This record gives sequence, structure tokens and C-alpha cells, in this order.
Amino acid sequence: MKWGTQVSAFQQEFDAKPDKERDPMERVKSDQPISIVAVMIVVMLIAAGGLMRPDLTAAADESIIDTIIAGVEARYNVAGFTADFDQESVLKAMAVTDTASGRVMVRQPGKMRWEYLVPDPQTIITDGDDLWVYRPEENQVLVGKAPALFGEGKGAGFLSNIKMVRQSFQVTLVPESGPDRYRLKLVPNRSTVDIMAVMLDIDRQTFDLSEITTVNVYGDETRIQLKNIRFDAPPESLFRFEVPEGADILQMNP
Repeated sequence: MKWGTQVSAFQQEFDAKPDKERDPMERVKSDQPISIVAVMIVVMLIAAGGLMRPDLTAAADESIIDTIIAGVEARYNVAGFTADFDQESVLKAMAVTDTASGRVMVRQPGKMRWEYLVPDPQTIITDGDDLWVYRPEENQVLVGKAPALFGEGKGAGFLSNIKMVRQSFQVTLVPESGPDRYRLKLVPNRSTVDIMAVMLDIDRQTFDLSEITTVNVYGDETRIQLKNIRFDAPPESLFRFEVPEGADILQMNP
């Protein structure tokens, strides 16, 4: 899958195969780092106070959204946090659904670590500049530059220029979201292949972010539920990665 002008090594390999040789689960696996990068953008915006004020005509909706955004930004105005997660990835054209679970760690500014525990161990780490995807069962590491994977400089802009972030999305309140949660829909002013829309589910009482759903241009969805959120900053050492000796190294954005 393309992210701006960059193409992952795994997707190149997948696309080069004849249709009859393509395993749909390969695409799930190859797209996973790109899907997580899309989610990373959203989580880091929240943690950095990067949600924007809505541009709405309905005064009532505008007031509610202002309250929600203020609550979320205050809740995540911390040095870092950790959470457990369940992920569901749906490839619409192939009618394939893949599930996974693990834990995520976030530290300001721009650092994240996703540890997949089920079904296959995998770790995705970024320090805000570099990105590593480690698959221990294959002794394989995908490496790249995080801003390049965000495409056209958007990643670097999102993480370092909050004013630009606040100008990048239109926010609407989704009605009838349920008695215990709010739901916001974020649509980028300029859509990319990987992010056409983002849905945020937010707890009405605590303003915890309970679910993130990203939708790409193909209609594929990545849905991540966050639970057991703990507002403590993980140590800096968790956001660097040393490539194991003998591991195969693939460049995600050569």
C-alpha cells in the first residue's frame, strides 16, 4: 500500500505476485505497519493537544465538540501513557478480517511502541524520527524514517506544528453514539490514500479515548480499542531499537 510516494517493501513483493499466488493474509500483514502509522498520527495529535476546533454552523454541536475536545486534551496532557489494545483490520475488497491484541506505550514528544502479543508477536517502535517493525519469529526488521512514512512531510508537520494540525481536519459530532460515549468524525481537508476519515470514540465521563477507527481510500478499516489506560510515562529506553544480530533488514521507504 502506498503512503504518499513511498511504497513498503512488503507491498512491492505482494503486488509483483500473480493473482492466483496472492495470499490475502499477506496483505493484512504487509499493511499493518502502515495502518498503525495512520493510527499513530491520531494518537499523537491527542497526546500533544493537537485536536482542532470545529468549523460548524450548528452552535449547539459546536459547543458540544468544544467541550469534548477540551476534555480529551486535558485528559491526555501528560508526559506519556500506556494501554492494552484489541485491533481489527478489515480489507473490504478481499472480505478479509484480521484481529490482533497487545499493548501500546506513548511518550512525548512523538514516541510510540506497539507490542503485538496475539496472534503473532511483533513490535512497532518510533522515536519520532526512526521507525522499526520487528518480527521475531521471522528474525526480520523493517526500518524507515517515520516522517517519510507519514507522506509528503505530513508526519513531521503533525508532530511539530500544532497550528498546522488544527487546520488539517474538519470535525463533526456523530449523533446517537450511545449513552456512554461520544463519537467524533475527523475528515482531513486533503485526503490521502491511507486516511480518508477517522472516527474517535470517547468516554463521556472520563474523556478517555476508547476506540480509533481509520478508513482508507479503498474502504479498508483499522479499528483499535484501547482499554486499561494508565497515565504514566514509559522509560525513554523503550523507544529505541537495536537490530538483532543476523536479522534480515528491509527498508520501508528506501
